[in-house]
Amino acid sequence: MQRRTYLTATAGVAAASAGCLTSALGGNDGGETVLDPPADQQYDSGKLPYPAYGQVLPEFEVPDPLAGDVVVSDDLGGTLVVTAFFASCPVECVRLIGQLAGVQQGTVERGIDDEVTFLAITFDPERDDAETLREYGERMNIDMEAGNWRFLRPESAERAETVVDEKLGVTFDRIGAGESERLPGYDFRHLSLTFLRNPHGIVERAYRTDRPDHQRVLSDVETVVEATT
Repeated sequence: MQRRTYLTATAGVAAASAGCLTSALGGNDGGETVLDPPADQQYDSGKLPYPAYGQVLPEFEVPDPLAGDVVVSDDLGGTLVVTAFFASCPVECVRLIGQLAGVQQGTVERGIDDEVTFLAITFDPERDDAETLREYGERMNIDMEAGNWRFLRPESAERAETVVDEKLGVTFDRIGAGESERLPGYDFRHLSLTFLRNPHGIVERAYRTDRPDHQRVLSDVETVVEATT
């Protein structure tokens, strides 16, 4: 199944205009996992257009403009929570990042923040520069002082498509200025998808929603951390 075809086919059902396409889909390819297969899975992981339960999360290399370095995902130890967004998004990304901010706070409160890294990759590098991402983190109550949240910004729109769409399967389409009712400039139609990757590089969960229950995600994260440290 082609990812672009999948986005087009589902857009009319889940989002007629700009926004996120959400549903609960999972899979099970029998990889080296800690968690049981998700109870709400409908398809095998191999039939999904993005990495899912039991599959390897593809390696990616993206700059962190706030830290001034480049993050190579496979070089990061511990558990990863990975998602994609754009800071101008007026609705669904606010929900998504807000829920993940709650998960991050939970890792701090439970003393497992050193074992978990959050990677939020923008697919709008044209607008999301370092200052924009810094202000966005403050607005979304991200605890940047905790040291386990990193905003990543691909070098170009083409690089964003390679990493976010082609590697991670988080499909997005740019909508030109004047075509969106939500933003004065250009907008995006996109999936909301968050990955929980264990220290072995295997996907434990692919939460395909813009409203992941932060308590559920935190429980999953804590279970993976406890089993792998």
